Amino acid sequence: LAGLWTVFTLGGVGSKATPQLEQCSPLANQSLLLLLVLANLTDAPDMPNPYRQAIITAFSSSNPHAFQINFNSLYTALCEQQKSDQATLLLYMLLHQNGNVRTYVLARTDIENLV
Repeated sequence: LAGLWTVFTLGGVGSKATPQLEQCSPLANQSLLLLLVLANLTDAPDMPNPYRQAIITAFSSSNPHAFQINFNSLYTALCEQQKSDQATLLLYMLLHQNGNVRTYVLARTDIENLV
């Protein structure tokens, strides 16, 4: 089981989340890992991955079923958690697959906080 967990946490590649962050919010950490796994499942031949589609269309004002989120809060949380691989992977996925998030981040004047 420990070997499997090591594979899921990138086997020590890159920086790991600090133990304080994992102990402070273990449910958030596990939820983020689950979201990343579900969003990166392969597409079926006849149907795209619904989790990935939800991330791509999330935060869209043209989609009446999209959920609303405060971009400033999301940006702040991602900036604070950039020492964890999970948060970096979520940011990567959002920047590459969601145009609304990408536009918001590029419009920020304090992008150095993210970098």
